[in-house]
Amino acid sequence: MRAAIQRTPGRLRADALRLLAALLAAATLSACAPLQPSHAPVAERHAATAFELEGRMSASDGSRAASGRVEWQHAPASDTWTVFTPLGQIAARLQSDAGGARLTDANGQSLDASHADALLPQVLGVEVPVARLPDWVQATPADGAEVRGRDAVGRPALVIDQGWRIDYLEYAGPGAEAPPARIDISRGDARIRLIVDTWTPLP
Repeated sequence: MRAAIQRTPGRLRADALRLLAALLAAATLSACAPLQPSHAPVAERHAATAFELEGRMSASDGSRAASGRVEWQHAPASDTWTVFTPLGQIAARLQSDAGGARLTDANGQSLDASHADALLPQVLGVEVPVARLPDWVQATPADGAEVRGRDAVGRPALVIDQGWRIDYLEYAGPGAEAPPARIDISRGDARIRLIVDTWTPLP
């Protein structure tokens, strides 16, 4: 019986060649098959032109780290950022409008600049593009930003914008328009983590 199932070396080579040919044919057919279209939803979201945000923030540039509570009032032509220490004291306040920006520290000393970009790093601890922040905290990517991932509802889960990575770890509710509740913003060693406690769109 054992002799009946033995194969000669030539027969083994022939079987191996047939098997290899079958595998190659299957791989070729698979490679030529058209890709299936993606049916992932895309949530329709609209950015508020004015809002108030309160939350908790931690920031690090790789060598320094800070954390505390933050309040932000945003309007089309003005912004006010207020950062509080973990004990609830005002650490810094930055106000900006078309005329320039002013940073006031806990001691009441002020520093002026032509634009908030020059002063916001002293408030947040990290240099970030001020003009992009309203879109980032609302998960409404601006032109030029790339949405790399979406959640089950179709809301942005990962956005790449101007070299920055914005991860939306949690939203405040299940709806398509629900604001982000936890955001992780990073580029290289720079990182900002924001937990949004209250979000109020303004008229």
